[in-house]
Amino acid sequence: MSDLNGVAHVILTAGDFARSTAFWRDLIRYLELKLVLDSDAMLYGVGGRTAIGIRAGSAEHAGRRFDQGAPGLHHACFRMRDRDAVDRLHGFLKDRTDIVIVHEPQEEPWAPGYYSILFEDPDGIRIEFNHVPGAGLLEDGSRIGGTSVFE
Repeated sequence: MSDLNGVAHVILTAGDFARSTAFWRDLIRYLELKLVLDSDAMLYGVGGRTAIGIRAGSAEHAGRRFDQGAPGLHHACFRMRDRDAVDRLHGFLKDRTDIVIVHEPQEEPWAPGYYSILFEDPDGIRIEFNHVPGAGLLEDGSRIGGTSVFE
């Protein structure tokens, strides 16, 4: 069994910190994460066995947008508890003008029952939220005391 136990946090660097944190502050609240830092350099929310942070970029990169094809991050994906949570998130996001929805909730071929929404945040960083029933493709199902760690 691997010693790895999930993702502790994802930190994104914003090209436009004010615009980006306005969106992420709303999303962190929507996801009911605890906002533990909200400063002029960092926004950080914790919950659901992970944390999401947005940090101010360096001055020479101010205003630049994310390039998914460049070396580095391709996208970040966060797991939701069920398909309805993915659908509710879409309802929260669908009328926003500060993001681009790449695809609405849909099934994907990556694992049995894989269901996701994909969008670009205000800096163009691709963010996915998905639900995969059961253990998905995880090796051992990660069951503790009869309860899946993903439930």
